[in-house]
Amino acid sequence: MNILILGAGRVGTASAIQLASEQDNEVTVVDIDGGRLEKLSSKSDLRVVEGNASHPNVLKSAGAETADMLIAVTSSDEVNMVSCQIASTLFNTQTKIARIRQAEYTKHSELFSEGDIPVDFILSPEELVTNYIAEVIEHPGAFQVVNFADGKIKMVGVKTKKHGFLVGQPISHLHVHLGNEKVRIATVYRDGEMISPKGDTAIKEGDEVYFIAAPGEIDYMITEFNQDQEKARNITIAGGGRVGYKLAAYLEKNNHVKIIEKDPERAKYIAEKLESAIVLKGDSSDDVLLKEENIENSDVFVATTNSEEANLLSAMVAKKMGAKKVMAIANKDSYSGLAETGTIDIAISAERITTSALLSHVRKGDVVTVHKLKRGNAEALEAIAHEHDESSAVGKKVEDIDLPEGSFITAIVSHEGEIKAVHGSTMIDADDHVVVFIDNRDTIGEIETIFA
Repeated sequence: MNILILGAGRVGTASAIQLASEQDNEVTVVDIDGGRLEKLSSKSDLRVVEGNASHPNVLKSAGAETADMLIAVTSSDEVNMVSCQIASTLFNTQTKIARIRQAEYTKHSELFSEGDIPVDFILSPEELVTNYIAEVIEHPGAFQVVNFADGKIKMVGVKTKKHGFLVGQPISHLHVHLGNEKVRIATVYRDGEMISPKGDTAIKEGDEVYFIAAPGEIDYMITEFNQDQEKARNITIAGGGRVGYKLAAYLEKNNHVKIIEKDPERAKYIAEKLESAIVLKGDSSDDVLLKEENIENSDVFVATTNSEEANLLSAMVAKKMGAKKVMAIANKDSYSGLAETGTIDIAISAERITTSALLSHVRKGDVVTVHKLKRGNAEALEAIAHEHDESSAVGKKVEDIDLPEGSFITAIVSHEGEIKAVHGSTMIDADDHVVVFIDNRDTIGEIETIFA
């Protein structure tokens, strides 16, 4: 596939490196910053073009005439939309994806209807990150929650604690204890290393366990691993930007929400827009302010400013002062490691969340969802099984499907919405939604072929 990526920022760079590493992809990246492009080309086997991404001559020199897909993720919504229009009108590019941040555009869906601005898929990072954080807050004890099959099943990451009922038990004990074969452990990370789960694998304190379950079973399952299941009610948000404001607006319906914003004008604006959330003007890392606001009574403190360093600082201060659970938006892998050491509880990578959503639209066939797990070193992929030839998974038992090493089927949902218990003898039917855990992204193309 010939893929043209506009913008070599974090999302553009991460997507380009991943897609260029996959078989049969030819990737070209356009950016106005030559230094960025030089750095990117030294990391990956791809082509780079320096120039304005919305100029027709730049797009032409980048290969827009033969591109199968254009991904516009520059820092400008307007450049992204204009480049999609040019690619469609002048070069007849078939698939166009654009990152659009401003709600002033995205709230008018008619702008992107047939015959208007030709954007096939819109990426709204703030909405994606807000939904992600809200889902984690909804399930105390979880550090990651992702959806498959339109939310019929979820994969949940949880860190085990000493008093969890299943801690010290072999995985085979899970189904005996629960009496439910449709709950499944996808993988276990121990001391940063992945363990392929087998029946006799014992769960240990401190393990990071990913399990698959229906929505109604998640909270009970979390208590089985760490007993940390008191619902959050008092929530403090650091930063009143797009993510912080959206999150406060969503959570204030059922929770006591405080939001701390440094800029007086922004604080005034969001105070007028929010209904019940309390808006505080100040620095979210100010220990005097946090003490005055009884931060020790906060069930969740989440830092959402545009500065990763400020987010981490305020989260660390809040944790030290007694906030029960602290989260911070921080994209660098080195920052993610702070969660593993206990310095903060959860590091949220907006870049990884956005890249996962983007890759869902890039994958071949009916690969409908891709989620990155564990610092992006593993992925969970949802595909719709189709019958095409003898290599197809349709009509085969799970044990007879030749998946690449390190990959395995962890959940199946029928086209009627029924969750199937996954055994070696479970049959794959046409239009089943199949969730595959992958620990080697180089094998993704092979898996796509099996289910596409």
